[in-house]
Amino acid sequence: MVVGNAMVRRAAAVLLAAGALTAGNTVAAGAAPPAGSGDWRADLSTVDGDDLNVAAAGGVLRLHDLAWHRTQVRASGSEGYLVSPVRRLDTPVNRVRAKVTADLPKGTSVEVDVRGRAGADDWTEWTPAGERPAAFTQPVREVQTRVSLSSTTDGSTPVVREVELGAALDPQANALTAAAPHTYPIYATREGLVGHTTANGHVITSNDHFVALPSGKSLSAKGSGSYSVRVCTTSGSRCEYAPVWDVGPWNTKDDYWNPASVRAEYTDLPQGQPEAYAAYHNGYNGGRDDLGYKVGNPAGIDLADGVFTAGLKLSDNGNVKVTYLWTGSDAATGVVGTAGDPVTVRAGASTSAAAKGLAANYAKVPIECHANGDSVTGKYGTSKVWDRIGPGNFISDAYVKTASGQPAIPACS
Repeated sequence: MVVGNAMVRRAAAVLLAAGALTAGNTVAAGAAPPAGSGDWRADLSTVDGDDLNVAAAGGVLRLHDLAWHRTQVRASGSEGYLVSPVRRLDTPVNRVRAKVTADLPKGTSVEVDVRGRAGADDWTEWTPAGERPAAFTQPVREVQTRVSLSSTTDGSTPVVREVELGAALDPQANALTAAAPHTYPIYATREGLVGHTTANGHVITSNDHFVALPSGKSLSAKGSGSYSVRVCTTSGSRCEYAPVWDVGPWNTKDDYWNPASVRAEYTDLPQGQPEAYAAYHNGYNGGRDDLGYKVGNPAGIDLADGVFTAGLKLSDNGNVKVTYLWTGSDAATGVVGTAGDPVTVRAGASTSAAAKGLAANYAKVPIECHANGDSVTGKYGTSKVWDRIGPGNFISDAYVKTASGQPAIPACS
């Protein structure tokens, strides 16, 4: 079995947006704007479970462990990020700009990404915000900010003093969200790396269930599945629904599932084609990824061991079919909740129906329709209702948490 080359590429450049702040940038200080206004400052004072290797003290944000990083390829330096609380605005917006005040010693940088929520858990992708405003694909009323810090030298850290944000609505902007989520055939590798830390701070365990994609735009927080995929064998005989918890295997800013109008890099490539595929097969970009590594395979997704072996029952790296579930807008959704192990996906609303794969804990799944079937007791009680979450894919509703205010869920025909 060939193991993906993820280890040698999970470097600080993963963090995250294009256009890192690499020199001091002063903005005027003043009274904090009122709650709900279109201008506000990110809360840099509280570090919690959503954050990674940062410390807040004295009103500033800095790296916590100045020699910690997620890979062994870097001999020095550190990285981390803070995700701010959700900011609810009085009116819908689709553009957000950010200005940063920071002390930046040589070799350090600060990057700011934002995302917006239009529904109960319908987040846009993380999008770089700076002098060029972040553009959302739809108007939103809630905005969250991610401030990423990076250093290439042990003992050195940027010091973030303020992140000022402003939001507005561009009525001329066109919505880009697809009615159905994007699906593409993609070459997959097994991640492995048990005991190492993913881009969202998760420590990889044996038989783990998550995936890595080569862009921080779709990185879910630890213990969250806001960005989840359905990854299936090419025949469709087995599928797993799993959260995106890491960045890789090649590249760090290649959101290849997006159209050229919003794709961060490599906009001359066809939508759905990873840069690694073009580099490996066609010598694109000199055969290298965005960190300068020679691309050794055409992979556009990494699968944790549990997805690879238990979910899809693969025996080697190869092609799979990936659906990027957050890119669609035509179905209600729910979040899978278990005691830890994935729930079995079945071919019908019965515990005796053929096993078709797995749905991982925290995965956010579409709910196409409901069907009555065998009674099952799960994390959310006992229920005879089963949810169809994909073609011929059913899981018991006793393992699915849904939110209010979503589209009506019809009965399965």
